[in-house]
Amino acid sequence: MPNDTGYLARVVDEEITEALASAPAVLIEGPRGCGKTWTGRRFAASEVVLDESEALRIAAEVDPASILDGPEPRLLDEWQLVRGIWNQMRHACDRRGGFGHFLLTGSQNPPDDITEHSGAGRVARVRMRPMSLWESGDSTGEVSLASLMADGRCRATDTKQTISDIAALICRGGWPRMIATAPHVAQARLRDYLDDITRVDIARVSGIRRNPLLVARLLESLGRNEATNATVATLLADISDEDASPPARSTIHTYLDELARMFVIEPLPAWSTHLRSSARLRRSSKRYFADPALAVAALRGSPAAVGGDLEAMGLLFESMAVRDLRIYAQSLSARLYYYGDDSGLEADAIIDGIDGRWAAVEIKLGGGAAITKAMKSLRAVRERVDTAPRGMPARLIVVTAFGHGYQTDDGIAVVPLTALKP
Repeated sequence: MPNDTGYLARVVDEEITEALASAPAVLIEGPRGCGKTWTGRRFAASEVVLDESEALRIAAEVDPASILDGPEPRLLDEWQLVRGIWNQMRHACDRRGGFGHFLLTGSQNPPDDITEHSGAGRVARVRMRPMSLWESGDSTGEVSLASLMADGRCRATDTKQTISDIAALICRGGWPRMIATAPHVAQARLRDYLDDITRVDIARVSGIRRNPLLVARLLESLGRNEATNATVATLLADISDEDASPPARSTIHTYLDELARMFVIEPLPAWSTHLRSSARLRRSSKRYFADPALAVAALRGSPAAVGGDLEAMGLLFESMAVRDLRIYAQSLSARLYYYGDDSGLEADAIIDGIDGRWAAVEIKLGGGAAITKAMKSLRAVRERVDTAPRGMPARLIVVTAFGHGYQTDDGIAVVPLTALKP
């Protein structure tokens, strides 16, 4: 087995440890290249890698049970490439009893017919994403989200980040193999990554050939509309060619679904709660790439271009912050949403915990006026939510790119993303 020399600890490591001790199998899922195999190998005693050998896949198709034998936990990497593995693995778990038999890793959420026999009670699912700034070593970790949710003090020294520094972090992204790579080099590799998706990967999801040009145009449009509520109609209008018939709306829906199943995009759902007023909550999700660096790559951008357009950079910074908040919230057994109502009041993120505790978050590049506006919006959200069933928010948080971490007299935490950890 490969050793884990040089392994960069991940926030999900603890979750995987607990899952192996309490479930017969653990499924680690997330976008290609986010580190699933590397992490799986850290916990596995043996492995079979199904995307490295056509002969191995053919043998596994003929006799799926033949690849299940080996020291445990046994890693089944890219398991979804062999349709019969799921049920054979499930039966093996039943026969063996106990916990921690298999680790499955995959960069594609397979069709329901592959997992038609439920893994309930047998398979624990762990979502993995590209690395957060804390995991990549780009956050000092002076402020803990868990501590903030428990009403801890918010203090952090000025991280001295510049516009160029933040643009570089956005463009480099959180891909483990690129952490030590220059941002422009990472962008070149991520353009290759998206090219593979348009030509090959998206066709594997359903087994149906897709239009690579249309997929590329859709990815570009998603990049332009990163961190927004852009509707399918908006995306369709954006990618339509005046000289050709527009694609069907159902085609765009299908492509978006397939990109989500590949974990290339990850929608952020709207929060559902009771309000004190007659305002109505939005229901549509906001769309984000799994990592903001993919949005830049889809637009064929660069650190200089990102840093030179502060409006677009603000949305890309929001995307990076949402990526990190998803990772940190997951470690707290919480989920991430956004708040928006028909009066125009918004909060970029809502952290909703399993114990009913919640926090509202606004994400801003920085600047006194922007932070003051964010605080005003968070206080308005607190007043709008009916706290009788939900309780008061555990915290109101403004996540920034620059400056030091502090809190106001009424407890609003202002914290740079480069000082935050789980």
